[in-house]
Amino acid sequence: MLRFMPVGDSMTIGSAGEHTWRHRLWRRLCETYDGPFTLVGPRETLYDKQTGAPTSLAYADPDFPRGHLAGWGEGWQHMAPLIGDAVRAHRPDVLLVSLGLIDLGFYTNAEQTAENVRDFVTRARAAGPGIRMVLLPVIPNIRAATDEPFAEQVDRFNVLLAKTVADLDEPRSPILLASPPEGYDIHTDTYDGTHPNASGEQRIAEAFAGAMREAWGLGQAYAAGTG
Repeated sequence: MLRFMPVGDSMTIGSAGEHTWRHRLWRRLCETYDGPFTLVGPRETLYDKQTGAPTSLAYADPDFPRGHLAGWGEGWQHMAPLIGDAVRAHRPDVLLVSLGLIDLGFYTNAEQTAENVRDFVTRARAAGPGIRMVLLPVIPNIRAATDEPFAEQVDRFNVLLAKTVADLDEPRSPILLASPPEGYDIHTDTYDGTHPNASGEQRIAEAFAGAMREAWGLGQAYAAGTG
């Protein structure tokens, strides 16, 4: 059975009442991938905005494997120390990683964030030498539209991320850099300029699915308008 572990920040954990892109990807793979698979990870909850804690199980559709390693306000620097134990405990074959926006917004600059990517990859491989990874570039949010230095950091990090993937990719443990979600528009694919709504979730899910389909032949093309 192929085991996927979603890793991310608030865009990945999602909040109470949402489907999440994790669910959308599950649906896509159910319809396009023939082999057995599941989603794994040490966490299952959504973020509860009322309590300010990741304690909710109120998924719009809870009938899917809800395992993940994602947290509201957590970035590469938070996940790097956790990934080794998560990989050892849950034995994922593929990490699906969407991180970086929160790092650049609050914690580290582009160069420091890229170093944390390297640390994350090193720790993941130490725990699972043959692990595969798909990394999503940072999607600029509403802050990037008005804060030029922040926008420059996002652009700079995405360049460094591509270089890091090229440097660290190896046949035994391949790393893919997914393309940015096709057609993603923060005005129509988010509910607040940052966090994905239903259409945004679908576009992010397809970015991951498309990368794996094109590079690894995993799954078939997805029928538009479904899921």
